[in-house]
Amino acid sequence: METKYLFVTGGVVSSLGKGIISSSLACLLKARGYRVTIQKFDPYINIDPGTLNPYEHGECYVTVDGHEADLDLGHYERFTNIRTTRANNVTTGRIYQSVIDKERRGDYLGKTVQIIPHITDEIKRNVMALGKTGQYDFVITEIGGVVGDIESLPFLEAVRQLRWELENDCLCIHLTYVPYIAAAKELKTKPTQHSVKELQHLGIQPDVLVLRTEHEVPASVRRKIAQFCNVSPDAVVESRDASSIYKVPMLMHSQHLDEIVLRKVGINPVGEPDLGPWKEFLSRMDSATEKVTIGLVGKYVELQDAYKSINEALFQAATYMGHKLDLRYIHSEKVNPANVDSQLSGLDGVIIAPGFGQRGIEGKFTALEWCRTHDIPTFGICLGMQCMVIEFARNVLGLREANSTEMDHATPDNVIDLMEEQKSIHNMGGTMRLGAYRCDLRQGSRAAAAYGATSVEERHRHRFEFNNDYRARFEAAGMQCVGQNPDTHLVEVVEIPALRWFIGTQYHPEYSSTVLSPSPLFMDFVKNAINYKQEKEQNN
Repeated sequence: METKYLFVTGGVVSSLGKGIISSSLACLLKARGYRVTIQKFDPYINIDPGTLNPYEHGECYVTVDGHEADLDLGHYERFTNIRTTRANNVTTGRIYQSVIDKERRGDYLGKTVQIIPHITDEIKRNVMALGKTGQYDFVITEIGGVVGDIESLPFLEAVRQLRWELENDCLCIHLTYVPYIAAAKELKTKPTQHSVKELQHLGIQPDVLVLRTEHEVPASVRRKIAQFCNVSPDAVVESRDASSIYKVPMLMHSQHLDEIVLRKVGINPVGEPDLGPWKEFLSRMDSATEKVTIGLVGKYVELQDAYKSINEALFQAATYMGHKLDLRYIHSEKVNPANVDSQLSGLDGVIIAPGFGQRGIEGKFTALEWCRTHDIPTFGICLGMQCMVIEFARNVLGLREANSTEMDHATPDNVIDLMEEQKSIHNMGGTMRLGAYRCDLRQGSRAAAAYGATSVEERHRHRFEFNNDYRARFEAAGMQCVGQNPDTHLVEVVEIPALRWFIGTQYHPEYSSTVLSPSPLFMDFVKNAINYKQEKEQNN
């Protein structure tokens, strides 16, 4: 079959969940046996979110090929169990960079370079690139931002052109908001009408409307919206708030979204999607009664999206272990020797979060010393692993001024140091060690047991590394370097075998954790946290 292109736009307000709707639709189409991929077009001028502060844009997600991407790509992977690449996330910055590079090379033969056709053609080329590989039946493209934003106009103009060029192989799904006015006890359709009119003003007629709402939208209201928005009544879908994002695919299927889309592109939907494994996950989620309490120590804990992939990996692991996740956020700037016991006691396990920079770092050291000496299951990720190494160097090896050269250039014991190839790099964007790398695990280590393998591949996002000059001293004192890259011999995993579960990874295992393939390391961490909880209950 010819590749079908589905565009998802948003209206009225941001943060309605275009990424979740796109991911849910992809999940349903994939469960019907179709080959599906999703891409996100972000209208900001940054080349990618790699240099953005988490307060600006939430988590920076990393693809297997080392692209720093929007956090929605994490949702895409978690819902579809497919791996994304740099082709799945394009920004205005990348579009303009490509066009300017072509202009400098003379590719436009001296013509005046303009928004139309040069910018819009570059956008269209990126939309079509995935489809032209012949690997996909459906390419779902989410347009970031809200209809009416100046930044989104070139993307929407490209969608308008493709809508006519691709004819029946193209579809526009518009996600909008239907507010409920409590004082009037009424749902209001006018914001949706105005949003669709704005889209129509740009030359795009949506084929399907998805209505985000906290309340049920009656059939009469849906018919009214259909009438005023020139959309067929059976193509107006309700998307009510769900207790979990993982229930949205089932809710969308109950609203027949997958069937509507298939019919709109000329495919007769036959049978039901194979959602057995997904339903099993939801069943485990709904039937769990016991809680496992995990503390996440980081400096962005007031921002829910800063550690999105870690949150979801923990939730998935807890669900498969038959427990509800009770996740406690602990601000590392507020942890000190005087309050660490009250901050961390009562937890079943602790995650020391990744990050960059000096702020909050001493609180992480304090938390790690408490976790190590109290033998509580502890998981350090990226900077969290580096903090494990520094704390151990200071308090076990006796190197009181040990540090990372990221935090202290003059430290006499640089147990964490800048990679040699990074020392001459001055640009910040896209210059770290990024993407999937192989890691060989020591036979008999806890990490190897967790994976059930001695060779794994996980994704990285960092500049600084364990300094191998100190390796022998660490191992002699009890912190084992059990994982390393086979080509560079860089240390990837450390653990203290004498403790219940004390493991740090230089890589980010949370990036590869999905609903149907949860991270083995997170599963083992949560399992040991549950075991620790049960030990405490028995002792009490």
